Amino acid sequence: MKSLYQVVIRPIISEKADSMREGGGVYTFEVHPDANKIEVRKAVETIFQVEVTQVRTVIIRGKVKRVGRTAGKKKNWKKAYVTLKQGHSIDLFQTA
Repeated sequence: MKSLYQVVIRPIISEKADSMREGGGVYTFEVHPDANKIEVRKAVETIFQVEVTQVRTVIIRGKVKRVGRTAGKKKNWKKAYVTLKQGHSIDLFQTA
């Protein structure tokens, strides 16, 4: 049993994620590789006190990187696209 903070690892901050957030209220998170859509929905709703309408997940395959003669592989990770109900938002850059 994973805790809520183990399911949602971190938000993804990129140009694509920013345009999706501003355009359609879709937030992007890195999530635990074994987490399913239901766990992601519950974690986001509980942590950020918002209502989630849709969760889409994708597994990002790790790239092969070379160091000298040897080739290694970065690990795979899971990304979740979370769509919020109209009128809800998450402040990713909280100012204290």
